[in-house]
Amino acid sequence: MKIEVLGTGCRRCDELYDNARQAASRMAPAMSIEVTKVADVNYFIQKGVFMTPGLVIDGRVVSMGKLLTVEEIFQQIKENM
Repeated sequence: MKIEVLGTGCRRCDELYDNARQAASRMAPAMSIEVTKVADVNYFIQKGVFMTPGLVIDGRVVSMGKLLTVEEIFQQIKENM
């Protein structure tokens, strides 16, 4: 599974990245989850994300313009498995 946090480095984007890493670490150790930051504005546009931070799971935008909690991201991971 691949989780991407879209943002240009603002505080909220960094917090979403930290929350995504914490949520991913709660999954079973055997499950491989890669969490990355993406700062390429052209990629944001390609994904249809016009408000940051954005959260993308396996290529699907699941949130934009909102700082999700660890629990909210954990639920999104489970729903997108």
